[in-house]
Amino acid sequence: MMAPAAAPFLGVGQSFSGRAWWLRSTDERQALAIAQARAVPDPVARLLAARGVTVETAESYLRPVLREMLPDPSTLRDMDRAAQRLAEAIMVGEPVAVFGDYDVDGATSSAVLGRYFAALGVPLTLYVPDRLAEGYGPNGPALRRLAGQGVRVVITVDCGTLAHAALAEGRAAGLDVIVVDHHLAEPSLPPALAVVNPNRLDEQNALGMLAAVGVTYVLVVALNRELRRRGWFAARREPDLLQWLDLVALGTICDLVPMTGLNRALVAQGLKVMRQRRNPGLVALADVAGVEERLDVFHAGFVFGPRVNAGGRVGKSDLGARLLATDDAREAATLARELDRLNTERRTIEQVVLEQAIADAEAAGYGAAALVLVAARGWHPGVVGIVATRLKDHFNRPAVVIGLDGGVGKGSGRSLPGFDLGSAVIAARQAGLLINGGGHAAAAGLTVAEDSVPALRGFLIERAHAVFGAAPPPRGLNVDGVLALGGATPGLLEALTQAGPFGTGNGEPRYVLAAVRPVVVEPVGSDHLRCVFADDSGARLRAIAFRVRASVLGQALLDHRGRPVHVAGHLRADTYRGRDDVVFHIEDAAAPREAGASRQM
Repeated sequence: MMAPAAAPFLGVGQSFSGRAWWLRSTDERQALAIAQARAVPDPVARLLAARGVTVETAESYLRPVLREMLPDPSTLRDMDRAAQRLAEAIMVGEPVAVFGDYDVDGATSSAVLGRYFAALGVPLTLYVPDRLAEGYGPNGPALRRLAGQGVRVVITVDCGTLAHAALAEGRAAGLDVIVVDHHLAEPSLPPALAVVNPNRLDEQNALGMLAAVGVTYVLVVALNRELRRRGWFAARREPDLLQWLDLVALGTICDLVPMTGLNRALVAQGLKVMRQRRNPGLVALADVAGVEERLDVFHAGFVFGPRVNAGGRVGKSDLGARLLATDDAREAATLARELDRLNTERRTIEQVVLEQAIADAEAAGYGAAALVLVAARGWHPGVVGIVATRLKDHFNRPAVVIGLDGGVGKGSGRSLPGFDLGSAVIAARQAGLLINGGGHAAAAGLTVAEDSVPALRGFLIERAHAVFGAAPPPRGLNVDGVLALGGATPGLLEALTQAGPFGTGNGEPRYVLAAVRPVVVEPVGSDHLRCVFADDSGARLRAIAFRVRASVLGQALLDHRGRPVHVAGHLRADTYRGRDDVVFHIEDAAAPREAGASRQM
C-alpha cells in the first residue's frame, strides 16, 4: 500500500500493530452532489465519492441490476462452442461429467452446474480430485476413468487452463473437454474442445475479474439460451437461473476477486437469494455454526467458506460440492456436521504449521526479502494456502508456503497489491523451476521438486524485488473518518450497507473511535478479546477483537484499560437472539497523539 503524501490520520504513524493510518481521499463536492441528487445520508455519499462513484454512476452503483450488467455470453471466446456441445449432449442423452476444483470457487461452480442439470432432469457426474493423491486440476488417469464409465463430455471448472498433458490424454480417450476457468493463461491453450476463460491472452472483454463460478454462471446462461433455441423447453418448464445466485455469491466472495462491476452485482443479488435460506446445504451450514442473523458477506466469507473448504483441505474433496448441490435436508445436515468437524481439525493443523513457518522464516532471515518462501517436510498441503495468507499478513510481503513429501513440494502463495503472483509462478514454470503451477494476481498454487526450492525462492524474490524494491512499502491502514460512539447506531449501519456489498477493491467502511476509554477488556473464546468503550459524553459501544489475545495489539488493549486509545475497525450488525444493535470489530489501535484533521460522523 503506497503511503499518501498527507500526514498520517490523527498523527498515527505507527499503530500498535505497526501500521500508519491514512484518511481516504474524498472529493467533498462530489460527495455533496451525490447526497443531494440521490437523497443518501452524508456518510454514504462520502463513502461513494471516496471509491470513485460519481453523481452519474451513483444510482447504478447503489442499485446494481444484474440483467443490465450481465454480458452477452457470446462475447467470451469458445462460449458458443461450449454451449452448443453441451446442448447436443443433453438432447441426445450423452453422459456429461463436471471435474471440479476442491476449493469454494470450484465447489460452487460444480454445484451450480449440478443444480442446473438436475433442474433439466439430466444426470451429471461429479468428480473432484483428491488433494493428496491427485493434486490440483485434471489428470490423465481420472479422465480415462470417466471415459471408461461412458462419459463423453467433461466440464472442468476452476481448473484446466494449463493442463495440457492431462487434456491430451482425455482427448485420446475420446472425451470432449470444456474448460471453464479464470486463472491466468499462457499463449498456448490446452487441447480442449473449448476453453472458456476471460483471462485467455486473446480475450478482449472486461470480465477478467470474474471468479470461476461467475464464468460458470455465464456458461449456464448461454446453455439455457441454446436449449431454448433448439426447442428443449417447448414441453418443459424452463428453470429460473436466479435461484442459484446464492452459490455464485458464495464462490465470488470466498475467491477474493474484485468486488466491483459485474461481481458486485452478482453478489448483491446472490445475497438476497442466500437470505431466503432455500439451499439446504447453506441452511445446514448456518445451523452447525449457530448463525441465526441476517446473512451477509461476513457469513459467506468467514462462516460458510472455511467449512466448504475443509473437505478439500483435510477430508474428502467432494464434500463441499455435494453439500451445496443436494436437496436432501438430512444429507445436507450430515455433510455439514462432517465439514464442521473437519474445519476444527483444519484449524489445529493450520496453527501448528503457521507457528513453524513463522519460526523458520524468522530464523532464516527471509522476512528481510521482498517475498517470503518457506518449505518443510510434514506440512499438510491442505493448509499451506491459509498459512501463506497468515504469513503475508505477518511479514507484509507476498508469501509462499510449501509442504514437502517424497522429494516433491506442493505449495500455495498469496500476494500483495502490485505483485502479480500468478504470472510470476507461470514464469517460474516456464523457466523449468516447477513441475506445475499457475494462478492469478493475488494467489497461486505450485508443485516443485524439493531440490528446486532454493532456486525457486531466488527467482520469485527477484521478481518481487523488481516491484517493491528492497522490501514492500510500510504497512498502512485506510480509514474513512472518525465515528462518535453515540453515532454508532443501527440506522447508520443500515445507511452504510447501501454502498455494499464490500470486498476486494471496494473496501468495507473503516472508522476510528478516537480517544475512547476501554472500560471492559476481557478474554473470550480461545484467543479473542471482548471490549466496551466509553467516551466523555457517557456513550458506550461494545466491541470485539478476533485472534489478538497473544498479539501486541491484544496486549496493548489490555494495558490501556481505562486509558484513552484510538481504535480502528468496522461497524457490524448484532442481531443475536433478536437484538437490534451494533458491535465494533476492532482491526487496529494506537495511542493518542496530536490529532490531525478528522471528520466525525
